[in-house]
Formats: sequence, structure tokens, C-alpha cells
Amino acid sequence: MVDQPLPPLGLYVHWPYCARICPYCDFNVVRDRGRTDEQAALADAIVADMTAQRALTGERRLLSIFFGGGTPSLMDPAAVARVIETAKALWTPKGDLEISLEANPTDAEAGRFEALADAGVARLSLGVQALDDASLKMLGRNHDAGSARRAIATAARLFPRLSVDLIYARPGQTDAAWREELAEMLAYGPEHVSPYQLTIEAGTAFDRAVGRGKIVPPDEDLAAQLFETTQEVLEAAGFDAYEVSNHARGAAARSRHNLVYWRGVDYVGVGPGAHGRLTLASGKVATAARARIADYIAAVAADGTGFEREDLTPVEAAEERLLLGLRIDDGVAFAEMTALDLFPDTPKVKSLVEAGLLVDDPVRLRATRQGRLVLDRLTGVLAT
Repeated sequence: MVDQPLPPLGLYVHWPYCARICPYCDFNVVRDRGRTDEQAALADAIVADMTAQRALTGERRLLSIFFGGGTPSLMDPAAVARVIETAKALWTPKGDLEISLEANPTDAEAGRFEALADAGVARLSLGVQALDDASLKMLGRNHDAGSARRAIATAARLFPRLSVDLIYARPGQTDAAWREELAEMLAYGPEHVSPYQLTIEAGTAFDRAVGRGKIVPPDEDLAAQLFETTQEVLEAAGFDAYEVSNHARGAAARSRHNLVYWRGVDYVGVGPGAHGRLTLASGKVATAARARIADYIAAVAADGTGFEREDLTPVEAAEERLLLGLRIDDGVAFAEMTALDLFPDTPKVKSLVEAGLLVDDPVRLRATRQGRLVLDRLTGVLAT
């Protein structure tokens, strides 16, 4: 008898502390004010939460561990190592287990990179965001362009895999300046680039600044041109746009953890505000951890886990697969879309194919490059 492979699983660890809150950020974050005792208690709670969730997941094959936030490069490297070793003991790690951590390129954080690499982190996701001081100041970042360049060089030396995040469609940005910035960044040799278009999220400091007329984002035409420039420059450098905002130099450089989300693979979420998705006997289950740090720690102490769960209906699960699956180049199988009555011959699917927004594919629902430009509207049409 041949043993069946273990179901795959990803692990997301949310570390909510930041040295500074960026004005465009709407994540679950708090200022790091040296709360050493609280941070130690949070690390303990995360480990306990992971252990309790192992009883829910059963034996699984662990594909990835991702430390996000917040700024997990502010986390004690010993706590990072403890989480990694606990995860490996709870689940069966894939031979080439991907262990990623998000970091900011301040000189102080770059000084911790070697300790984080020693703790087991092999893939660093570096939030550079821009390579000029004026843009970094406007974005509310606590690093300058010089520290960004130093951090990229240090990370490239210490970590086997390096991803760099950049933000474009910034107020006042020109197409020529963006081309130059991309070219400079590529010269450092990262294998993965995540260029995100600046979005003004409701309730953020940027949202209020736009309302007061203090900042003016680029118009839709310029934003679309900057998107096309991004694709052109990165494609010419050998990167494939495997997702709307993620480009990799070859399949091995793709973010395995992000693909867990986009391909509908189960994942455990631990830490304040972390989300998870698990396939249990009852069906697909969404988990959401308590957002406040104190509430999360208290819930883990009282109940063993820090989250609340919700059973997703087949329609809700399919809508989520559609929303995430269309972001990547291989899309989502029609076989997973039956709850939404989406098939190759469905009139609206055929209409969107004819409009050049969907690929003419009898097996998978896939967006074209033109479709990716209007992905929110595209998924809205398909989901209704």
C-alpha cells in the first residue's frame, strides 16, 4: 500500500509591533514602545496557540512559515527560532521548507539580519518602498535611501532568497523616474520583486490627507502607465509576473507562502489579528485571532487558542477562491467554481473572454493582463 501524501499547510505568524506607523497602513499594528514583558508574553502565547491548533489540523506537511506584521524583524531572534522549531515539531516540514520574514531597511534592523538568519530565516522580504529620500519622507518611512541600499546589500549577502517591496503611483512620480528606480533596484540582484500600487485605504492618515487636498495621487491614466512600465521593465530583466503585484526570476523564486493563499491551501494564523483557513470535517473554516494584543494573550491563556472560527458556506468559499485565484497567472479551476455556477460556457464568462479580460481556457478561469488592470471589477462581475 502506498502512503497518501499529507495535506499541505502554511503558517502565518503576526508580530504587530512597529517602530513607526506608516500613514498608508491599515494593518493590525501598534507602536513598539519597548514593551519587553508584553512581547515575551506574546511570544509564549503564539507558541501555545500553534500547539493548540495542531489538534485541529492533524498531521500536515508544512510548506511555509511566514513572519509578517507589523515589523517582525523587531522580534527577538531567539523567539523567532523558538517559533520555527515548534512549527517543525508540530507538523512535518517539507524538505525545502520556506521560512520568510518581513523587515524594514533601517540600519538598526539590518544589524539584526545575521541573528535572524541564524534563527532559521532563509527568505527576507525587505520593505524598501522607495529609493529616494523625498518619497520615503512622504510615505512616512523611518529609513532613508542610503540605509535602504545598505540593507539590500546586507540581505543579499546573508539570506539565500531576497524579495524587495516597492510602492509606485506615488504623488508626483513620473514614468521616467519609476523606470530609473526599478533599474537601480534590479542592479542589487533580488530574485523576487513586489511592486505595489499605492492605494488610499479608508481611515488611514493618507485618506485624511487626500480629503484635505494635502496629497494628490496620480490619475488613473498615469497609474495604468506606471503598471505597464512595471511589467515591461521586469519582464525584460527576466522576471515573470506570476501575480498582480509579485514578480519572480523563475519558478523557484516565487513566494511559496503567498501561493498558499492564492491557491487555496490551508494555513494556520497565529498572533493578534491573524487570519487562518482550515479544511475540517465540517468544511472550510475561517479563523480570526483577537486583534488587541492583551485580548489575544488572555484568550490563549483561558481557552488555549486566541481565535474565533466561522464555517464558510460553499458559496463563500468559492467567492474567496475566485478573488484570490484570479490574482495569479494560473488562475482557478472551473471545478472549484461550481458553487458560483461558473463554467466555460457561462454567458458572462464567454462575454469576458470576448472582451479580452479572461483567457479562453476550458479548464481554468484566468485573467489576461488587461483583466488584471480591472481585477476588482472583473471578480465583482463573476461573483454576482
